[in-house]
Amino acid sequence: MHQCQRRANHIIVFENLDYAIVQLVHNFGAAAVVGVAIFALYPAAQPVPVQRKFAWLVGLGWAAQALSGMGFSAVSYYFYEKLPDLHGVAFAALLIKIMCAVGGLSIAVMYLRQGAGWTEEKRRAAWKLLIALGVTALTAAAFLRWFA
Repeated sequence: MHQCQRRANHIIVFENLDYAIVQLVHNFGAAAVVGVAIFALYPAAQPVPVQRKFAWLVGLGWAAQALSGMGFSAVSYYFYEKLPDLHGVAFAALLIKIMCAVGGLSIAVMYLRQGAGWTEEKRRAAWKLLIALGVTALTAAAFLRWFA
């Protein structure tokens, strides 16, 4: 095997490793934003102190989603010196994911700052909205993946 071919193979291995690590963080963030939000309400609503801890986990999950989403772009830029060329359905899906992340992180922060003073109905509404944002982001992720 030529020296250039060996170098190219090493670069591909590191590129794949970098993408895999970013994907790992992204997957755990996705699991947190959907799973923890659902568990906050179902099968029965958790006590307020537990819900507060869950709000931290959901907020961290949304932060992981946002940072790892930027990580995908950073890896692409590092290895190809350009950002992914997204258009059409893929670009719309990315925008939806970004809006969900901004909304989900904002709601989690509001919950942590003000949730203790909210009524039970308002807290339930916040969790339902967090669930909807998480499910929407996961749905958009499938379209982004296959239309990119």
